Parts: sequence; C-alpha cells; structure tokens
Amino acid sequence: MLRFLLDEHLRGPLWSAILRHNERGGLPIDAERVGDPSDLPLGIDDATILIWAEREGRILLTEDVHTMPGHLRQQLLAGKHSRGILVISIGFSIKELVIWLELVAHAGEPSDNLDTLIYVP
Repeated sequence: MLRFLLDEHLRGPLWSAILRHNERGGLPIDAERVGDPSDLPLGIDDATILIWAEREGRILLTEDVHTMPGHLRQQLLAGKHSRGILVISIGFSIKELVIWLELVAHAGEPSDNLDTLIYVP
C-alpha cells in the first residue's frame, strides 16, 4: 500500500474526508500531515518536507504548484530521491480525490511515482 503526506495547506477538509473514509471501512488510506510528527512542524521549509517524505516512504500531496517543482528538481540534482509529488488542483472534488487516493494507494506500486511530479486534474 502506498502512503501519503499531506502538505500544510491540505490539513483541513481533505484530512477530515480521509479520516471519515477510513472510519467507514473502505480500503484504508495511510496519510500523515505536515505539523503532526514532532520532526515535521507547521511552517517547515519545502526542501525539508521532501527529505522527510522520502525518508518515511510517503508520496507528498500538495497544492503548491509554484515552488515544489523547483524543490524536487534540486533534491534530484543533489542525488536524492522522492517517492513522488502529487499536485492537487484547487477546486478538485474532495470526495473524488479520496476515491482516487484509495485506488492509487492500493493499486499502485512504489516505483510508479518515484522521482516524479504529477498534476492531478
């Protein structure tokens, strides 16, 4: 099963929807949020988020279309890797996103997103 890390901006409705989904007994979505682990506090810089996500084996979910691609590029140029970044479009239906995350988490392979940045509609 693939695991996710929600960027700071996705802590609200998406996080709540994932919790509801998991409580209702669907295939579980394993997600953490920036700000919850003690070594990943709110306000931490993007480069550190990417390093943490790689170390913990998590795909980053973000809305940060402006700076995250550059941070990923720098990480790869430094010889490091990423489990992947999924850039979520603002306005994407949260219900559809949770259904899609469930599918990705259980049908995907870790190598599917390795070192990639994918825009989700």
